[in-house]
Amino acid sequence: MLVAALVAPALAQDARRAYVVEDDAIRESLTGKPGDAERGRAIVGNRQVGLCLLCHAGPFPEERFQGNLAPDLSGAGSRWSEGQLRLRIVDAASLNPATIMPPYYRTEGLDRVARSFAEKPIFSAEQIEDVIAYLRTLRD
Repeated sequence: MLVAALVAPALAQDARRAYVVEDDAIRESLTGKPGDAERGRAIVGNRQVGLCLLCHAGPFPEERFQGNLAPDLSGAGSRWSEGQLRLRIVDAASLNPATIMPPYYRTEGLDRVARSFAEKPIFSAEQIEDVIAYLRTLRD
């Protein structure tokens, strides 16, 4: 099943990869290769994986009850560069300390994390690159 494949990597075996923040971006891929936009769309649209649609709306006509707490994902590929998207997913709080967006890859300095999730990223590096590949396709 696709959903299980999307969830399993980050919580099971992802060895976090180092990254460098430059200005408002992480310019280098976390995997050294581009992600898969189709897998990225599946992650963003799935309510059990990243929960993106809890806060964001986007071009998902099949999904009811999309969020309105965060920017609409439509046009994300026009508004932000690949590196800017990467930083927002890895650790949005580095840009806005008051954000409610969870850090999908940062694991240090977090409060109130369940023991079973401590020191584990929400997304694997591959999942982040897949989501970025999908978001880059969303142009106005």
